[in-house]
Amino acid sequence: MLRQGTHRVGRAHDGVRHVHGVRESNHGVGGHIYSGGMTPSPRTQPRPQRPLALDEATVRRMSARVVASGPAQERMTPLTGETIGALPTSTPDDVVTAYERARAAQQEWAQRDVRERVEFLTRLHDLVLDRQDELLDLIQIESGKARIQAFEEVLDTAGVCRHYAKKAPSYLAERKALGALPVLTQARTHYLPKGVVGIVAPWNYPLSMSITDALPALAAGNAVVLRPDEKSSFTCLRAVELCDEAGLPEGLLQVVLGDGPNVGGAVLEHADSVMFTGSTKTGRIVARDAGERLKSASLELGGKNAMYIADDADLTRAAECAQRAVFASAGQLCISIERLVVHEKIADEFLRRFLERVTAMKIGVALDWGYDMGSLISADQLERVTQHVDDAVAKGATVLAGGKARPDIGPYCYEPTVLDGVADGMLFRDEETFGPVVSVYRVSNDDEAVALANDTDFGLNASVWTKDVARGRAIAARIRTGTVNVNEGYAAAYASNGAPMGGMKASGLGRRHGAEGITKYTDIQNVSVQRLQGFGVPKGVSQRQFARALSTGLRVMKKAGLS
Repeated sequence: MLRQGTHRVGRAHDGVRHVHGVRESNHGVGGHIYSGGMTPSPRTQPRPQRPLALDEATVRRMSARVVASGPAQERMTPLTGETIGALPTSTPDDVVTAYERARAAQQEWAQRDVRERVEFLTRLHDLVLDRQDELLDLIQIESGKARIQAFEEVLDTAGVCRHYAKKAPSYLAERKALGALPVLTQARTHYLPKGVVGIVAPWNYPLSMSITDALPALAAGNAVVLRPDEKSSFTCLRAVELCDEAGLPEGLLQVVLGDGPNVGGAVLEHADSVMFTGSTKTGRIVARDAGERLKSASLELGGKNAMYIADDADLTRAAECAQRAVFASAGQLCISIERLVVHEKIADEFLRRFLERVTAMKIGVALDWGYDMGSLISADQLERVTQHVDDAVAKGATVLAGGKARPDIGPYCYEPTVLDGVADGMLFRDEETFGPVVSVYRVSNDDEAVALANDTDFGLNASVWTKDVARGRAIAARIRTGTVNVNEGYAAAYASNGAPMGGMKASGLGRRHGAEGITKYTDIQNVSVQRLQGFGVPKGVSQRQFARALSTGLRVMKKAGLS
């Protein structure tokens, strides 16, 4: 197994002073609370025991699943910087071909009963669990994240399969509604597939975010044209192969590969319904283009998520969860926490416990269990994180932990970082960083906490910690985010597949999961049948008499409680 670049973040060295109850180095603003003895020894950093590149047969097999006529492009692993393999690229013409194939396959698929369509989800659930070791390797190789966080993707994918295999038939069932005239009018609602759904998936969750949005779209009777990010193509293609193995009919799930502006743009241009996960900047363009074509769009975009630790919180649990919610996948998760809002009464004690956990984190780039955090995915992400931290320090923020890149561990590794004193005018204050960095803010009451949590253009996720659940629910109801977790960071809402999740404000439109996560891929049709008496004026009755009779009927319906 690969065991290169392990590291446990060191503890604070001697000669430190306290700032707001937190230890700060004598280096002053921007100093680090741990000693220089952080460089991994040769014993903890052995050479890889096996290459990370995929074998040629595997690459050829996966390449055959792509609709592509362009040249092959090499893919690189952030773990070491070496090449994984080369995959073909698609052109806009290839995207047209993919849609033609998908539309041809979708016609017959839409005619099948939903119970038949979801059978492949049950089989896929088991395949994902059975093949998880292979999937975990691919996720780590492509994303650089720690194995325990890669396992979250396995759990999410299996959970989405299980949920829609069980619930899709009821979510899409024909529904009776109250007609205009009791007994005489029979109204029923039908859920008809859109046709072909275009999905542009992100790179940060190579397995779950590449395939789980496609699964309810397929269960609803659609075909899918999927464009995974170039950084996560191999994991996505393996998931697509498992869909094939699970019995998904040929042609329904088409894959194209290429850059966002050309290939991703073409996918969205031809779609009957759009699903996009990515930045708010790009999401605005996607929404505008879909609106011009009058096509539905579901967008999960950025976040600047806050966690509030109230004065009665369980500080041990809160500190453990904060470490996980901030640094999972090296902070490259739309719903991860980037702001810690702490009640001033318990701020010093909470930060003491939190920083103890942060400075003890084990960082590594091994395809193995036991590490708390892995690598960022690319040089661009490393540059962004470095820019945000350096900008904050230069403008007066204090580094309580971390604060620098660790190329000795991996080419794109960055220490888990905690900042204090982040203020207006700093990049980190308002922009999504998408890295292993969090800022600390102190408040004196719940009102201040809510105001600070809402003081952002984003509205994706939030967390509230209190022993009083009623208090937690009341605070949560005032925070303008699509999900709020009480006594958890993000996992409770994220893993609740029966409940919708998504963003408010600049964090997006639409929802994934729950009934909303599948009905968004349908056109809702009202079929109403009128019996016996119609709505025209009967022969021999004046218009005034007819109007009076209907008015009397409306009053009777109101008294009877009929809507």
